[in-house]
Parts: sequence; structure tokens; C-alpha cells
Amino acid sequence: MLEPIATALNVGTAERDPAVFYRHVLHILNGSRIPYLVGGAWAFNQHTTINRSTKDLDLFIRRRDFDAIADLMRESGYDAELTFPHWLGKIHCGGIYIDLIFSSGNAIAEVDDAWFEHAREAEVLGMPVRISPVEEMIWSKAFIMERERYDGADVLHLLRECGPRLDWGRLFRRFESHWRVLLSHLVLFGFAYPGDRHIVPVAVMDELVERLRKETHSDAPAQGVCLGTLLSREQFLSDVERQGLRDGRVKPLGNMTPEDTQSWTEAIKDDHEPQ
Repeated sequence: MLEPIATALNVGTAERDPAVFYRHVLHILNGSRIPYLVGGAWAFNQHTTINRSTKDLDLFIRRRDFDAIADLMRESGYDAELTFPHWLGKIHCGGIYIDLIFSSGNAIAEVDDAWFEHAREAEVLGMPVRISPVEEMIWSKAFIMERERYDGADVLHLLRECGPRLDWGRLFRRFESHWRVLLSHLVLFGFAYPGDRHIVPVAVMDELVERLRKETHSDAPAQGVCLGTLLSREQFLSDVERQGLRDGRVKPLGNMTPEDTQSWTEAIKDDHEPQ
């Protein structure tokens, strides 16, 4: 039986050693039986053995579980907020926090049941957890191409380390109409690791290259659309705001509402402010 859940940590203690805060929240969640997955740098290390510093802990959850987790954290003495309704919440302990992620900033990589079906068990910070599947990590990271953050190197490292055991069919289905994004990373993989390009199945490359060939020889869409906003929330704003192209994130093209895109755009200035 799990020991009783304690109240929130002393803020000063948590800020001096964030890992204490992280472990406490993991303990609370493990006791609650609410499903969650560890992602971010911690899962990246589990999949690749590459270590790097991180300022927070990323937990991936289903959107329908957010309210229950937020209530549980408040009952335990922490602050919880729905930061961006289309993809992100946070648990706060003074100046440190844990991200509760249920989609991606572009609302493409929604956390669904398959994330949990294909997750694997691991140990993070001495706690028993489950980590995000590598296929879903590649899918969500493949679209992060901001000026200040580009996750393409992460994608290539995940492909190199985990490619031989990837579920390529599921990965392929995850990208669906965004197959060009997958192709772009696979082309770069062969450039970065020419001796390892055999890791990508020939059938996958043949299918993607054939799609590219057919699309290249077909007529371009009549409507002016910018899908670049799926890659960067900032770098393609001029195409939408001044050139009048349709924003590929907004329904029915994407999964976001105009209100979602407005709040996500307004947050750019906050992320650029000195910390």
C-alpha cells in the first residue's frame, strides 16, 4: 500500500532542489491511478541515453484527465492552471513548475489512448513511471521549428537510436496529411548519418518519394494557405496577417480556434522576455 500523500513541499525546499517537487508529484499521481506519461528530456534520455539539463518536468496526459489532476494537485497544496486550453496546463510550486501536456502547441499531436497503449515502463528520479512512446515523441517534435528552438536534432537522434524497433506503420499514420514533414526529417537523417540511412525502411522512403513525385506533377491548391504556422507560431505570422493566407492551424484546416491562435500568439512576447 502506498504511504499517505503528504501536503505540498516547502517552497524554499522545492526551489533549492526541484527534483524533490517532481518526485512528490509523481508519487501523488502514482497513488491516484490517473494515467500519465513522462516525456521531454527525461523520456529522451531513456530512449537515447543522451543527458541534458532541463528546467522542468513534462507529463503527458489525456485532456479529459486534466481537471481531476488539477483538483488533486490543489488538494495537495500546489497551484494548478490551464495555461493554454488547446494543449497545456501547469502545476506550480513557487517559481518552479511541471507541464501537463495533452496536445502540441499547434494542436496536431493530441495525446490519445494509443500513447498509453504503446508506452513503456521506466524509472525516472527513482520513481516507477511510464514514458512517452518514441513514435509519438518523433511526431510531436517534428513540428517544432521555431527560431529559438528546433527539435530536428532530437528527431534524428531518436530515429538513429530507436529506428530498428520503430513501429513505422504507426509513425506513418501519425503524420497523415503532413507526410512532407516526416519526409523532410528522413532526408536530413540520411544527410546527418549517411552510414545509418539503412535504418529507415526502403519501403517508407519509396512511398514518401512517390507521394512527392505525384504531388509535384499535380496542380497546386487554388486557395492560399500557409501551413508554416504548424512549424512556428511566430515566423509565418506575416504570411497570415499581412499577406492574407489562411492559417493552417485554424479549423477546418487545423484543430485550433481563432481564440486559441490569438492567445498562443500573444504568449510569444512572454517567452521572449528575459527570465
